[in-house]
Amino acid sequence: MGNTLCYKLLSEHLAKGELKSGSDISIRIDHTLTQDATGTMAYLEFEAMGVDKVRNELAVSYIDHNTIQIGYENFDDHEYLRTIADKIGAIYSRPGNGICHQVNLEHFALPGKTLLGSDSHTPTAGGIASFAVGAGGLDVALAMAGIPFQMVAPRVVNIRLSGRLRPFVSAKDVILSVLAHFGTKGNVNTVFEYTGSGVSTLTVPERATIANMGAECGVTTSLFPSDEMTREFLEKEGRGDGFRALSADPDAVYDDVWELDLSSIEPLAACPHSPGNVKSVRELEGMKVNQVLIGSCTNSSYMDLRKAAEILSGCHVHPSVELGIAPGSRDVLMMITEDGTLDKLIKAGARILESACGFCIGSHQSPGTESVSLRTSNRNFYARSGTASASVYLVSPETAAFSAITGEFSDPRKCGKDISAISMPERFVHDDSMFIYPTFTADVKRGPNIGEPPKNTALPETLHGHALIKVEDRITTDHIMPAGARMKYRSNIPEYAKYVFESIDPAFSVRASEARDRGEHGFIIARQSYGQGSSREHAAICPMYLGIKAVIAVSIERIHQANLANFGILPLIFDREEDYDRISQGDELVLENVQKSVQSGTFVLLDKTTGESIPLHIFASDEQKKTILAGGKLNEVTK
Repeated sequence: MGNTLCYKLLSEHLAKGELKSGSDISIRIDHTLTQDATGTMAYLEFEAMGVDKVRNELAVSYIDHNTIQIGYENFDDHEYLRTIADKIGAIYSRPGNGICHQVNLEHFALPGKTLLGSDSHTPTAGGIASFAVGAGGLDVALAMAGIPFQMVAPRVVNIRLSGRLRPFVSAKDVILSVLAHFGTKGNVNTVFEYTGSGVSTLTVPERATIANMGAECGVTTSLFPSDEMTREFLEKEGRGDGFRALSADPDAVYDDVWELDLSSIEPLAACPHSPGNVKSVRELEGMKVNQVLIGSCTNSSYMDLRKAAEILSGCHVHPSVELGIAPGSRDVLMMITEDGTLDKLIKAGARILESACGFCIGSHQSPGTESVSLRTSNRNFYARSGTASASVYLVSPETAAFSAITGEFSDPRKCGKDISAISMPERFVHDDSMFIYPTFTADVKRGPNIGEPPKNTALPETLHGHALIKVEDRITTDHIMPAGARMKYRSNIPEYAKYVFESIDPAFSVRASEARDRGEHGFIIARQSYGQGSSREHAAICPMYLGIKAVIAVSIERIHQANLANFGILPLIFDREEDYDRISQGDELVLENVQKSVQSGTFVLLDKTTGESIPLHIFASDEQKKTILAGGKLNEVTK
């Protein structure tokens, strides 16, 4: 029986455990990446471990999230990240160099490497056959210290592609088809592996788009083979010596197989407020559009912008539409400047935005009240854009460009243009001048907004407190810890903790901190898919700071579960889904014999308000159980 590509790569990097689906394993990490929203805490955690320098093969610190500098906080964070990178041996990617996943694909990602990133869209590099996983900042700090990454050996789903994409249908439409089929929940500890004749028709940037948004399905990562298309991409980037052919064995056995004919796909859109709420553009045609934004780590490559510019060429943005375009990297910006693409975009009426995450994370370009915004980014969670009443739709660059002209949702196949002649360039611009390489000589600079990573206390034998909040399905890390205007407090936990659950219950942080100060232990009650979305570990750190000791849910998503364990919060699951309805916000709750229960894996929750006993089980590996009992990973590694 042959091996999947996934298990070939895991086998090469296995540090501990048995490669059997569902078993606990640890793998060696070659490359790490951080970005400035999560990176400050990751480097503070690295310092707290007392490690003097980076011990993995390559560590890169990207500045791409907090680039809007209103107030001193973001600039100070960047100075800290620049100087700590120099001191410990990480490469620093300066503001303006571009979005971490796009730049990483251009400059560093290689077939066969493992990559751990403190950003949930790290699997973008799966498009070049890297085993790339998103994680919390503490896991990345541990990897930079040379400590293997703990994970569950995944089930592997084969998505077998056939056919070829038709004109005006793009990789974005492929991954929206995948999302329509698999949904955004129920895919924990799963890897999507793409095979079939259709794979060879997709460029590496197209594969990267598909791998990027696999994160919205909740999978650990997505993988494409390394083939002649991969070799061509690396050679065009001037990195051809890093090519390595990699693929699954012909007789590889998968846990599931899904067939997808690329020629059957049509332009699609993810409707509010979930990437999995997919409809065809045909169904939405005629809906008035107010804003169109092209960019993000999903769709900001050179080819994405070339195609959008060709559709816009000779036309002008509709009077009722604002169009913004953010090239994914400085390399992309230089290329579209040199070949005339930028000129077409500007003449069409586009606003050229910085090569950064920007609008995708809600840090600027918030849409108007009750407006419709079409975006080529990867998430359209409620209020993520910065405007709670807006409707955000996720579409391809082709659909976005044509809709910007018409002023309404429009099928790009009707645009009357021919973009079939647009092909990959002979050579990509490859400019390293915005990277600062370490000298190991800098004095670390710390502004007044930069604090210390808070430690938890060891888990007590009895937890006694209240259900401080009860939330519904699909609570994202954006719901738990808002980005946008609040993101500048990422280095200051006491300040950032004031905004936990701000969009759902603005009084939560006050209620939780008062309970903590009374000596109570806080509980969060949730339904399905709690902790979807971003890897932001602050969605665990800040609740921990407010005294939360347990999250009790119907299901918890992978990265957030790991972050809860890393910071000593119990990730507990209802044995019976219907028991969720038996607990009300404000109920007095007790867990006894906690340490014994952690070891056995089973708990009984006493709801003292109702008198009911509710069975629970822990969602944690044996290693994570030790971490939780210790009060978190920092307690373990800094004894």
